[in-house]
Amino acid sequence: MADRDLTVQLLLTGNEIMSGDTVDSNSALIARRLGELAIGVYRKVTVGDDVKLLGMELAAMAQDSDLLIINGGLGPTIDDLTAEVLARVTGVGIKEHPQARAHLEDWCSRRRLPLNAANLKQAMLPAGATVIDNPVGSAVGFEMMVGSCRVICTPGVPSELAAMLDGIVADLARRMDRPAQRSILRLQTFGLGESTAQQMISDGIDDWPGEVELGFRAGAPQMEIKLSVDSDAALPARQRCRGQLEQLFGDHIIGEGDSTLAGRVLELLRERGATLTTAESCTGGLIASMLTRIPGSSEAFHAGFVTYANNIKHAVLGVDEQVLASEGAVSEAVVRQMALGAMARSGADYAIAVSGIAGPDGGTQDKPVGTVWLAWGSATALKSCRLRWPVERTLFQTMVAAAGLDMIRRTLLGLDSEPRYFSQRRA
Repeated sequence: MADRDLTVQLLLTGNEIMSGDTVDSNSALIARRLGELAIGVYRKVTVGDDVKLLGMELAAMAQDSDLLIINGGLGPTIDDLTAEVLARVTGVGIKEHPQARAHLEDWCSRRRLPLNAANLKQAMLPAGATVIDNPVGSAVGFEMMVGSCRVICTPGVPSELAAMLDGIVADLARRMDRPAQRSILRLQTFGLGESTAQQMISDGIDDWPGEVELGFRAGAPQMEIKLSVDSDAALPARQRCRGQLEQLFGDHIIGEGDSTLAGRVLELLRERGATLTTAESCTGGLIASMLTRIPGSSEAFHAGFVTYANNIKHAVLGVDEQVLASEGAVSEAVVRQMALGAMARSGADYAIAVSGIAGPDGGTQDKPVGTVWLAWGSATALKSCRLRWPVERTLFQTMVAAAGLDMIRRTLLGLDSEPRYFSQRRA
C-alpha cells in the first residue's frame, strides 16, 4: 500500500440498511476520514444479511481493490455474518481469537455482565486475522488479506466505528510511502443554503485559486464549508480564501471543525459568567437537549421548561390566562411572557422561548403550519420575532431550536444586524 492513489471500496452489510430502518451514515464518515489522506472511495455496495450474496460481493470487490472496508456484521446475533463470510472466501477456518476473547472478558467485566455464548461469537474470527481494537464496544474489528487486497472489517454501530477510525486512518498514513499532506479546514455555518452560498462565492470571488478545493456539506441545522489543500505551499492561498468567506458570510459562520450552535452559545455564556434558560412549547425540549449533549453544560444551563399545554404555560411560567385566550399560544405576547417567566423561576440571565405550530395539523389562515414565535435575550432587553418554516414536523423543530440558539449567540456577541434567513422566514 505504497501509493496514495489506492482503489478503495466499501461493503456495507445489514438488512436494516436495506429496509430503510437504519440510515447509512457510516459510509459518509469513512469517506470523510479517508479524505484526510487524500484517499477517495471508488465504489460502495450495500448487501443484506445473506451469506451467498455477501460472499460473492466480497470476492468480486477484493479482486478490484487495494483496500476494502467492510462495515457491519460483527455483532453477537445470528445475522452477523462478516467473519463467517470472510473465512469462506479465503478458505480458512473460524476459531476463537485469544485477543478478541480477552477484549470481551474485559468489556463484560467492566460492566458486570456475564460472558455468554452470544457474546463469545464475537471472538470467533477467521484464522490468521489481525485484531483491530474497539475502544467502545464489545466487537473487535479485524483485518486480513484477500489476494492482494487488504480487507478491514469494522462494526456497524456508528459510535464504535468513529472511535476505531482514528487508529485505522493513522495506520493507513504510516503505510504510505509519502505522508498525507491534505489539510481540510471546515467552517460551520447557520442560515445559509448550499445554492445561496455558492452563488455568493461565484459573485463575490472571481479569482478562487485552483489549489484550494471548495466543498459543501448540507445538513440540518448547519451547513459545512470545506477548504481542502494538498500541500503546505497552498496554505496561504487557503487563508486568503477563508478571509474572503468571512467577509461574504460574516456572522453566519459559527466556527471551525465540529463547532455547533449550542456549543458556541455555552462557550460565550461561560466567558461572561452568565446562564441561560429555555421555555419551549413546539420544540418539546429540543433546545435544552442540544445544550445538555455538551459536557460541562451545567455551568451555564441550569434549567429548562417544556410547557406544551396552555394550562401548564400559566401554572409553570405564569403566562396570563387572558392573554392565552385572546392572543393564542402562538403569539408574541405569550412567548415573551414564557421567556420572562423562565428567567424569573430559574434565575438565569438569558432565555430562549418558542411557541409554534409544528403540524401537520393545527394551522389557520392567520397562523399556518410552520409558524413560530421566538423570544430571546435578557429580562431588560428581550426581543421577539415571528418566522415560518413550512417543512415536516421534525425538521421544523430542528430549525426552530437552531434559530433560537443562533439569536442568543448573536445577542451574546453584540450583533445587531438581522441574519439573512429572517428575510426569507419572516412570517
